[in-house]
Amino acid sequence: MKRILIDIGHPGHVHLFKHVAHHYIDQGHAVLFTVRDKECEIELLKHEGFSHISFGKHYKTIKGKLWGLLKFDAKMLQTALRFKPDLFLSHGSIYAAHAAGVMGKPHLSLEDSGNMEQIRLYRPFTHTILTPSIFNKDLGPKQVKYKGYHELAYLHPNRFSPKRALLESAGVDVDQPFAVLRFISWNASHDRGQHGLSNDQKTKLIEHLSQKMKVFISAEVDLPEHLGYQLKIEPYMLHDLLDYATIVISEGATIAAEAAVLGTRSAYINSIKVSYCKDLETYGLLEDLTDKPVITKVDELLAMDPQTLQQRREKMLADKIDVSEFLIDFIESNYFMTEIKKEKEISHAL
Repeated sequence: MKRILIDIGHPGHVHLFKHVAHHYIDQGHAVLFTVRDKECEIELLKHEGFSHISFGKHYKTIKGKLWGLLKFDAKMLQTALRFKPDLFLSHGSIYAAHAAGVMGKPHLSLEDSGNMEQIRLYRPFTHTILTPSIFNKDLGPKQVKYKGYHELAYLHPNRFSPKRALLESAGVDVDQPFAVLRFISWNASHDRGQHGLSNDQKTKLIEHLSQKMKVFISAEVDLPEHLGYQLKIEPYMLHDLLDYATIVISEGATIAAEAAVLGTRSAYINSIKVSYCKDLETYGLLEDLTDKPVITKVDELLAMDPQTLQQRREKMLADKIDVSEFLIDFIESNYFMTEIKKEKEISHAL
């Protein structure tokens, strides 16, 4: 039996690793998730039935983040010494990398954001860094590229199909048009000096869309009272909502990319330009509306034929891979192969 510790820093990371985790749990291996209490990560882990340990609240200020680096490093090492993982797995976790380095165990990192201040802190203690082939930074000899996006680890057709009944049970009428808007907090270290929509722009966009359809809003921060329509569904229903949405407009790259991968009209409004969003633009699946006349462009997106989007999605899927399948194969080939061979030899001998 192998033991895998997976560190989570964002709700999307739960989705990124959940199929890999279920695979190894089903194979009789032990998997433990570690997490900071930030958004809905713990709710998602509980929904999946994963064993997990929370290290406490996430810090938002620069001073808090520096304290958190020491605190969470210590908690990660303490947890790892008890769990004794054979492999650390994460999306660029500094804490997992440092604990792996102390324990002399491999840390396998997935990377697609390119936040170099974070990469510099975890790369020396990391065995391999897996990145999409379109990732635009050279991370050195530890980097291994694959043809896909992180979102295809859980939204590839092999892994996901929308659940109409689930949304209807939550009171969402999927036969009526609706928009999903995602506003972020701008508290991440890489967000300094960047921008999305102003509150005035948000208000005008919501008022415009509300004349055409229902509007659901997912926000990392409390919004002014006049910006209502807060999203009230369980976190695990989000991808079903994105799939059935008429349009998704997001300041966050993850949700913009998720909607695009699903073939939903998708707009990204953020001055940070990430490689996977740029690549989805080349397929015509995502529109970058940063510093553009948003309402005009949104109306153009709403006029787009859904069948055209699906054809573009099929082209993208033909070019990419099932990332969860790739990750499982990579882990077994590079870290667990000896164990697998032994188990096969024992079963043949019996």
